[in-house]
Amino acid sequence: MKTLAIITARGGSKRIPRKNIREFCGKPILAYSIEAALGSCLFSEVMVSTDDEEIAEIARRYGAKVPFFRSERTANDFATTNDVLLEVLEEYEKRGLHFDLAACIYPTAPFVTAGKLRDAAGKLAESDADTLIPVVRFSYPPQRAMIVKEGRLVFEYPQYLDSRSQDLEPHFHDVGQFYFFRTEAFRRNRKLMLGTILPYEVSELEVQDIDNQTDWEIAEMKYRLMEEKD
Repeated sequence: MKTLAIITARGGSKRIPRKNIREFCGKPILAYSIEAALGSCLFSEVMVSTDDEEIAEIARRYGAKVPFFRSERTANDFATTNDVLLEVLEEYEKRGLHFDLAACIYPTAPFVTAGKLRDAAGKLAESDADTLIPVVRFSYPPQRAMIVKEGRLVFEYPQYLDSRSQDLEPHFHDVGQFYFFRTEAFRRNRKLMLGTILPYEVSELEVQDIDNQTDWEIAEMKYRLMEEKD
């Protein structure tokens, strides 16, 4: 069984310029995803999908392959992760290379480790699911959400007004770090979020969206905490 790691690292980042190769706790943030993938010893090939020469150079320096560059269609602001993954798989097929399993790993995911990738891959292999997605619990129950209507604060779900938090069903959201998937199912569904999905719950201390400078600094603090714990 052949397995591919696809690290998606486009050059154009608007909110944090050069985000995918900016230094994070001492090295380019992209390096963490590459090192986790290589260290897991899971993959037949670890590649970076990019449209940027500098990103490609750094990717190769840390041991990843860049066998081809993105097309204009998947390098613009409107291309989705699904578009990028489908293009990568199609390009490999043109070269006579077929992969049974794949992992999409984001380039700004320093909390991804080799151990998490191995654990996640094992759980997907033991299941009949199409895809495995890391998730984290909402820290506050969404059922207790409030909204503003006509200048007044109201409960969006008044039926839960008197419910205890511990009695409400937990809700989860995608952490945006990596996805494991069976390539045939993905080609059929053409979206990671379709088909049968296996959850992989992770700690809130190891999750951080990085969209601005404050997010970046919080992520570095969380990363140092994770390193100290390990």
